[in-house]
Amino acid sequence: MATRVRITMFLFLAFSSAVAQNITESRVKEFHVGVVLDLGTTVGKVAHTSISIAVEDFYAVHPNYTTRLVLHVRDSMTDDVQAASAVLDLLENYNVQAIIGPQKSSQAVFVSALGNKHRVPIVSFTATSKSLSSRSLPYFVQATACDSAQVSSIASIIKTYGWREVVPIYVDNNYGRGIIPDLVNVLEGIDAHIPYRSAIDESATSEQITQELYKLMTMQTRVFVVHMSSSLGSLFFTKAKEIGMMSKGFVWIITDGLANLIDSLNPSVVEAMNGALGVKSYVPKSTELDNFTMRWYMRSRNDHPNDPTLKLSIFGLWSYDTIWAVAQAAEKAEVTKTKFQRLPALKNYSSSKTVENSRNGPAVLKAILQTKFDGLSGYFDLTDGQLQVSMFQIINVVGKAHRVIGFWSAQNGISQQSDQRRANTTYWGTTHNLNIVIWPGESTEVPRGWEIPTKGKKLLVGIVTGGSYPKYIDANEEDSLTGEIKASGLAIEIFEEAVERLPYALPFEYIIFNTTENVSLSYDDFVNQVYLKKYDIAVGDITIRYNRSLHVDFTLPYTESGIAMIVPVKESVDKNAWIFLKPLTPGMWFGTIILFIYTGIVIWLLELLGNNKNVSDPIPQQLATMIYFSLFEEKEKVRRLTSRIVLVIWLFFLVVLKSSYTASLTSMLTVQQLQPTVTNVDELLKTGQPVGYGRGSYIKGLLEELGFDASKIKPYDAPEGYYNSLSKGSKNGGVAAIIDEIPYIKLFLSEHCKGYTMVGPIYKTAGFGYALQKGSPLVGDISQAILNITGGDTIIQIEKKWIGDQNNCQNVGTISGTGSLTFDSFAGPIIATGVASTASLVVALIIYLSKNKQVGPENGDSEQISPPNNGGDEESQCQQAARARGMHQQTNKVMGNDERIHSLWVSSSARF
Repeated sequence: MATRVRITMFLFLAFSSAVAQNITESRVKEFHVGVVLDLGTTVGKVAHTSISIAVEDFYAVHPNYTTRLVLHVRDSMTDDVQAASAVLDLLENYNVQAIIGPQKSSQAVFVSALGNKHRVPIVSFTATSKSLSSRSLPYFVQATACDSAQVSSIASIIKTYGWREVVPIYVDNNYGRGIIPDLVNVLEGIDAHIPYRSAIDESATSEQITQELYKLMTMQTRVFVVHMSSSLGSLFFTKAKEIGMMSKGFVWIITDGLANLIDSLNPSVVEAMNGALGVKSYVPKSTELDNFTMRWYMRSRNDHPNDPTLKLSIFGLWSYDTIWAVAQAAEKAEVTKTKFQRLPALKNYSSSKTVENSRNGPAVLKAILQTKFDGLSGYFDLTDGQLQVSMFQIINVVGKAHRVIGFWSAQNGISQQSDQRRANTTYWGTTHNLNIVIWPGESTEVPRGWEIPTKGKKLLVGIVTGGSYPKYIDANEEDSLTGEIKASGLAIEIFEEAVERLPYALPFEYIIFNTTENVSLSYDDFVNQVYLKKYDIAVGDITIRYNRSLHVDFTLPYTESGIAMIVPVKESVDKNAWIFLKPLTPGMWFGTIILFIYTGIVIWLLELLGNNKNVSDPIPQQLATMIYFSLFEEKEKVRRLTSRIVLVIWLFFLVVLKSSYTASLTSMLTVQQLQPTVTNVDELLKTGQPVGYGRGSYIKGLLEELGFDASKIKPYDAPEGYYNSLSKGSKNGGVAAIIDEIPYIKLFLSEHCKGYTMVGPIYKTAGFGYALQKGSPLVGDISQAILNITGGDTIIQIEKKWIGDQNNCQNVGTISGTGSLTFDSFAGPIIATGVASTASLVVALIIYLSKNKQVGPENGDSEQISPPNNGGDEESQCQQAARARGMHQQTNKVMGNDERIHSLWVSSSARF
């Protein structure tokens, strides 16, 4: 019975629904929409199924809408002309008011022009080329992620792993070329460069792809960004696997056009792509998406029964959401059938029929651009004529599938979490925000991003010859057997040592840049050869300068930096009558005198409080006594124990001061026999004496900047020219000083140590380094090797070999007189003397005041008790005499004790 009731209710509802539908259909208006897809491709088949489900779902949710989409599907058969012909047919014969598609960017170029001409919105969920900009084609809407949206995520990956060079590999059509400008700009922002662009024709054969891959193998760069269709990408990676380019050390990054279809590729192709990274559009999980996926797979089997099981991709979701956006816009725009304008026949069209111009176009376009909702693909927003995509997945192809290793968003950069609320900083420079990657060759070690190809050409190393200092760099003739050029010198040995310390083999060959054949050539010209890519690296005594760094990259310096002067030394004895005052600074002299007077006063006061008869003399004699106390110690003069303690500490300070004074004075009288004739540049400028520099050096411009007259600046060939000009002196046609870089000066002094010295540095420089091409990946590795060399004993041994032992020449470095002794040099003894004197005086005053306080009140009381009695003078005198005798005996007793203490102290002092 219950079953019959359910059946009756079901039939009633079905009948009611049918009646309501008939009533509704009588009121609805048809909105004709053209759909142009490549129905023979995977994307076309997936989108076709999604579109049909989308129409059903939309009107099931909105049964009361007064418009109904009427779809007219056309197959463009992957041909641009066929796609344009299909659009013309839809515009002429069906008066479509919107077109969904076409599928390829090359097709969309012409179709979008038609839509713009006839004011019919063209909405494509697959054409990603930036050339289809809404500014030039306002009626073209990209309901997909534009190529420019993903380049920032690709740059973040490259920045994270520190790669400096990237080679883009792209299909040579509108789709492929459209990403290049944005990719170049964003890579420049992270200091990465594109040394080569590999464009592959979309109809390229296996042999042509293989030939291009072999060309890429001969290059140093190992980081490749692949941007092409799924069909061409499948062939490309299959060939890359065959020739061994999917092995350890290679880096492959695929764009979303290929990564979004990774699940639809043949398993053998996916396996060939093992180790590749990819940028894939992010789709948030939802219950609606799960339900749709189940229904989609069921419908897909019915729509394509003869095809292998298709995989739902992001393009299927975008096509679904696009239908919803167009259906909402059709309802919102309130279109009517009468709003069309007939135009005359167009001569350029193959059809002779006229094409109607939609008057509803602007309203429909406006409604589409204002559509915003939460779709199956995520938040669907077509503002500015493009789908606003804010997040991508970063995938790693492993086995026959892929796994997500991280996410990228415009707000938070790279992170491991897809929830944007958990991240509040941009992650650029660390790999901790990505899960472990399985790189090509099943390696977990991050590839360096470049390699020296074993079958490629050797590194071209330019070396300069004909320089003034062959000990720094010198080149020999070619070897008769091997034809290789041999080089020697300090710069060469450090370079070769750095190459040996690299963690990989770096074959190279020397090429001579001869400056002797053309004297007008300079080191700027030598460095410029690297900029012109005639050399990969320039090795020599090359100063790191700002103007050169604009064109090349320098390694870390391998020598000491700075510019100094070579000047003769003079032999003269200082005959100053007041030289005996120089060992101590004026402050030290003043402090010593003050401490001397203070110590004398303290001892005098201590003896005064101790009733020493030597301090009861007239004032002049007391002053003499005070000075005597400060200089001598005798039993008869100083009696108190505290006075002797102060005196011993003071005498200890005098002994230290005397020894230091004697040593300093002796040093001044001997060392000052060798003094530089010139001590600073200002002295040369004031006297107007001529100076010399190395011929062809940039030092000349520096001297002119410092204020030297051009007539006073003379070029010389080092080192003999330096020696001759300095020997003559400025009065005999020579110069007063030679100004050059410190490494050259040290080399000169190693050969001419006697009679010359170095003054300075007077100017800062960055030192000598090696020049490489801008963005060269070798810069960091060679710099690290140089840092390892200069931070150990190796550099000392190399310098001893080519320059000699610098310790053997006392003139290497600035010669200056011995410094005077300052107050800080004797802070310890001075503080000890002051503290001892002050403490002794304070203690003595406390004892003296306490004794007077005890004696004073007793005398006052006796005076008040004794009555004034004149007749008792004799008795009073007797009492006073008795009291005096008692006090005298007590004093003798105390003095006796003091004498015994004094005797002990004298004996101790004598031993000290």
